[in-house]
Amino acid sequence: MSKTLVLDGKQLSLQLREEYKHAVEKLKGKHIIPKLVVITVGEDPASKIYVGQKEKTAQYIGFDFEWLTLEDSITQAELHETIEGLNDDPTVTGMIVQFPLPKHLSQVAVTEVIRPDKDVDGFHPYNMGKIVEGTGDLYPCTPRGILRLLDRYNIDIKGKDVTVVGYSQIVGKPLSILLANKGSTVTITHLLTRELHQHLIHADVVMVAAGSPHLVKEEDLKEGAIVIDVGINRLDDGKLVGDVDYEGVFDKVSAITPVPGGVGPMTVAMLMEQTILCACIQHGLNSEDYIDGVSL
Repeated sequence: MSKTLVLDGKQLSLQLREEYKHAVEKLKGKHIIPKLVVITVGEDPASKIYVGQKEKTAQYIGFDFEWLTLEDSITQAELHETIEGLNDDPTVTGMIVQFPLPKHLSQVAVTEVIRPDKDVDGFHPYNMGKIVEGTGDLYPCTPRGILRLLDRYNIDIKGKDVTVVGYSQIVGKPLSILLANKGSTVTITHLLTRELHQHLIHADVVMVAAGSPHLVKEEDLKEGAIVIDVGINRLDDGKLVGDVDYEGVFDKVSAITPVPGGVGPMTVAMLMEQTILCACIQHGLNSEDYIDGVSL
């Protein structure tokens, strides 16, 4: 019988949802009602599904929620003007602009317009810079979700050799810095890395965010490795799989996140957590009084 620990992000996200609900009740006791605004541009079907999930979770927790849908013909200047209006609105705690955007709009420029203390996605250059400095409060939600998952399962990565596969602005880059800040020895790789196997086989922890189905296989991992699979890929038969061959590696590793049900639900949960964090920052409150273990 396998002793592999399944790192159940779905179950943990439901537990966190109850904790956030309690935190919001405490904030409302101080007449603070967190409000999350999500902006979508155009008619991307996948974005509608994702925003719907966020809306449902936010409303359950007790946030005010607003979904702004804008025409895909909107100009960069008009989109910036909309964001600036939300920056100036004292009732708005946090906002996200749902990516991808139409090709004529710059995602980088949009990210820079959002006020740093309303940046619940954690992508503003100020917040990314604070991660490098080791003093950040707001992180990109997927890396934050991974750290929260490890923390709640009492997995200590200090001193561990960690190989990260993928170097995106959303996951790989900030995750690598956060891991190093926590005392891990981090090796950064990606799909162009030569001899990727050699970087994986000696790692205590492998975190994969490459967008390549079943990239990491049983022979790539050492016995007892911990595996965090950020990838989510749809095969021709419609099945959702990660970047790791879950069934193939399961009996060899000591802990692993499933796909779906691992990192994905934690990402949505961290969006909620960071909305509460933004409320605390904006009102000069100690976030530790509202969220247990918020300082990762």
